[in-house]
Amino acid sequence: MSKNAFPYDLDFEKTDFRKNPELYRVGRGEQGVLLVQPYKSEILPYWRFKNQEIAEKSALKIYALFEEYLRQEDFVGADMARKYLQMGFTRARRYANHANGRKYKESADDATEGKAYPYSAGSKNKGNEILPQAPDALTNEKAKAAAVFKKYWFKAKDHEEYLRQKAAFRKKYY
Repeated sequence: MSKNAFPYDLDFEKTDFRKNPELYRVGRGEQGVLLVQPYKSEILPYWRFKNQEIAEKSALKIYALFEEYLRQEDFVGADMARKYLQMGFTRARRYANHANGRKYKESADDATEGKAYPYSAGSKNKGNEILPQAPDALTNEKAKAAAVFKKYWFKAKDHEEYLRQKAAFRKKYY
């Protein structure tokens, strides 16, 4: 495993990443967003994207948590908050594009069944034909919710203090 790879082999039920930040890896994109404790429990309850108004409240709260983690020099928490903002964007865009949330045509067989990550990641239908995008995918309510999350996600990922702590974290633990 590369030193930058997300550590999917850890026991996430028993690992407290606040007490053991050395075990955390940024990984790619949203990796670990629904695994890393205690941050999942602290952030997930606020993560909502049903419509623009709800997304604004959600993203604002998660961004406030992001800033608080930075103030506490808790890079893992800040990175997890950044991941939730990113996931707010990606999930809202998924539903903006496909009202039922399904991107791919269903497949009769599951070629990823029983395989280890990364082959098990994603939809069992990944690689199948992509369903058509909703006609209003760029203007519907979920698209507006996605835009809210994108604004906060970019604000977080480009935050000067976040970038400083990220570099320090990598230097110390990688």
